[in-house]
Amino acid sequence: MVDLSQYLPILMFLGVALVLSSAFVFLPMIVARLTGAHNPTPEKLAEYECGFPAFEDSRAQFDVRFYLVAILFIIFDLEAAFLYPWAVSVFTLGWTAWISMMIFIGELALGLVYAWKKGALDWE
Repeated sequence: MVDLSQYLPILMFLGVALVLSSAFVFLPMIVARLTGAHNPTPEKLAEYECGFPAFEDSRAQFDVRFYLVAILFIIFDLEAAFLYPWAVSVFTLGWTAWISMMIFIGELALGLVYAWKKGALDWE
């Protein structure tokens, strides 16, 4: 027979988490309605973008080059995230760490050259 009492602390934790998360979501809305802070006007309900009204549909499609540049940014940002811990510990890790990082940087450089040749970095 399985003893389900072992799961009681987990269920209590989930119950407390559910109650607290619901309180953080719904209590501010209830307090705003009771205190009079909830006063929607057309100006408050209007969409805005960077401080001025939107000038086109929010569901407009983006050019695929935008996504390519974003992906390239993430790749080179991750490179920097890997490069810093490596630079801190390269002298204690030895030649193996240095050679493996040079291979990693070489692969990223080849990827950058490929993206550059394909025109992923050209913006019109």
